[in-house]
Amino acid sequence: MTETGGRVARNRRIWSGSPPRLLGTMLLALAATALLLHAGDTAGDHVPSYVEWTPDTIANASSGDEFRGLLLSRHCAHCHGEEGFSAKGDTPNLAGMARLAIWKQLLDFRAGKRISFPMNPIAQSLSNKDVADLVAYYSKLPVFYDPDDKRAFPQPAPDPVQKGMAWRLINFGDGERGIPPCQACHGPLAFRPGAPALLTQNGPYLLQQLEDFATGKRANDINEPMRTIAQLLTDAERRALADYYGAGLGLNPGTGPEPRQ
Repeated sequence: MTETGGRVARNRRIWSGSPPRLLGTMLLALAATALLLHAGDTAGDHVPSYVEWTPDTIANASSGDEFRGLLLSRHCAHCHGEEGFSAKGDTPNLAGMARLAIWKQLLDFRAGKRISFPMNPIAQSLSNKDVADLVAYYSKLPVFYDPDDKRAFPQPAPDPVQKGMAWRLINFGDGERGIPPCQACHGPLAFRPGAPALLTQNGPYLLQQLEDFATGKRANDINEPMRTIAQLLTDAERRALADYYGAGLGLNPGTGPEPRQ
């Protein structure tokens, strides 16, 4: 048929091909586009942390005012204790922790890369200066025992079997399973600048973090070292390590398991 007066005849086909086939192709294209948009929206979920260790980052994390951090810490004391030691074993101690370690965790909480219902809104309310000041304060707090505070640390020592299991993993790891020694990252005395200190950390808190890394509930470790290691550890090994550090035994790396009788 021919077009007349700018109109198309009634029986002229609008589709150049088979309508069902073309409609199906269009629906598939729309579905693919939706999937791509969805992937683009959630790509950030696969990024473990937005913290980049550049000279500027390190300078910012090291520029805090300790006195101002002391004033800000009054809002943190309810959970983390007056002197950075919590009265609850499932809450982390912050006293003496390395500046860069605290800085990264607070920024990960703020960005939602580490999930905690109490900490996410708290961290989002802090400015970069607030974070730097808190970091300066907590990193300078002493870790020696104070009989006047109500700290939960240290917890009871593990039994000899658990102690020996943890000691071997801390000092030697397990080469057959590809598990490096804990001290390689966290230091031979359970402390190393830049890494989360285990020197005076609560055992129940450590166990929860190991379990969260193993299940992927916590996923803010850059390059996934903790998720990989925690998945390779058995339930008994995770508990033994948490109990070992939670009892303050990280200060005695040279003390091996008791000899068999």
